[in-house]
Amino acid sequence: MNISNVRLFLEVVDAGSLSKVAARRQTVQSHISRQISDFESTFGGALFRRTGRGVALTELGARAALRLRSWLQETERVEEELRAESGKLLGEVRLGVIPSAAHPLMTRLFERLQVEHPGIRLNIAESQGTELDTMLDSGAVDLAILFRFNRPNARDEKLLSVAHTYLVSAPGDEITQGPTVNFSRLSGLRLILPRRPSHWRNALDEAARSQGFKLEPIAEADSLTVQKELVAHSRGLYTVLGPYSITAEIQDGLLQASKLVKPDMIRHVTLAFPKQGKLSPACRVVAEVIQELVESWGNQLTELEPLG
Repeated sequence: MNISNVRLFLEVVDAGSLSKVAARRQTVQSHISRQISDFESTFGGALFRRTGRGVALTELGARAALRLRSWLQETERVEEELRAESGKLLGEVRLGVIPSAAHPLMTRLFERLQVEHPGIRLNIAESQGTELDTMLDSGAVDLAILFRFNRPNARDEKLLSVAHTYLVSAPGDEITQGPTVNFSRLSGLRLILPRRPSHWRNALDEAARSQGFKLEPIAEADSLTVQKELVAHSRGLYTVLGPYSITAEIQDGLLQASKLVKPDMIRHVTLAFPKQGKLSPACRVVAEVIQELVESWGNQLTELEPLG
């Protein structure tokens, strides 16, 4: 079986679209479609059915994807182990990260690998926690950096950092001038919050309900950049974010923030590993470098001075 064809098949599975894969590979959709048709012919049946938004797996395709993903991971792991034994570490590491970990952690990780292990290729997917869990469970990523509300105690998850939560505003705002602000102060505020479904949004809504009020945002956005830009340019507008996504803007005077207390909305940043399967040598190196970087920054996701 041609490993490149298997990779293409699984890439289409993850993207759910021939056109997206064609754009990513800088080729025409007809070329991708022809390769997939040739691949399907080896199985004696259709692996995909066309939908209005792209493609979806048939029952045969779902079975093929499950078995071929395991086969590909094992094949790549064996190849990487053999290369590692020869003294040259090579391979792709698919890493899922929450937006807060995108920079500077991913930047410093890439720079370190380029110097010490240039044969390792990073494939980074930025997404929210719920989606990252799904990607990790399905094998779409090898490692994931995500938020947990409880401290991890399992072998397949390592604690990287503990993050408090902040009410964020434009500079000069009276409510966020002090070091802390009670969660109850969010009642009646003009807020921009993450869209549902979201574990984080659910936690915020539940904290408000426990104090007898309801959060009623005037806007919703998953993008941290959108949230921060709207707040920075709209006096009287607020958002609720962790420290790592606002440290640089606070230090540059673009935003102002107070730590939320009563309750203190603490989240744990973890490095999660697959529950099934063995990590490749390249994955183990990437996991080790991530942990070393975070430890060198005082168990923070940033090298900047942490917020109080």
